[in-house]
Amino acid sequence: MRREETRPTLARSAARGLVAAMAMTGIRTVTAAVGSYEKSPPEAIFEKHAPGRIRRLPRRQREAVTELAHWAYGTGGGVMFGLLPRRVRLHRAAGPVYGLSIWLAFELGIAPLLGVRHTRRRPALWRAVVAVDHILYGIVVAGWLAPEPSLPPEPSNEKEIADDSSGQEMTSGTEARRN
Repeated sequence: MRREETRPTLARSAARGLVAAMAMTGIRTVTAAVGSYEKSPPEAIFEKHAPGRIRRLPRRQREAVTELAHWAYGTGGGVMFGLLPRRVRLHRAAGPVYGLSIWLAFELGIAPLLGVRHTRRRPALWRAVVAVDHILYGIVVAGWLAPEPSLPPEPSNEKEIADDSSGQEMTSGTEARRN
């Protein structure tokens, strides 16, 4: 990633991660309203590992703190996506694969490490909804819904970096994704 692209790309990726985590909250709210209520991974983690001061908060305040923590995690996930090489970020499957990878990392790594055992008892439908939820996260983080502004192609070597100031035609992230 070129130095002049780093800050805007990471800021945009962080914003996308935040918005994606907020969208996931909306999906969880709707699915909880139409199905049986089950604790979300953030709720299960906070229930077991939050400091006593947070666990003693009234239920609504505890829910708000839990959701803010989830949004912060989603923002961090967006930043991590922004740190991936541009050619990876622009691949059509990068967003959905990234979103599913985050979920699988939780299910197979983080949850067992934290002792959050409820993840093994989930019905197939719940897992499918969570998978779709994380695919949505990846789509938003990858910028499918709000593509990056036009950026010049990323140079592959130092000679191209030196030639890059020649005023070549710029390629948008959406166009690069199609190629």
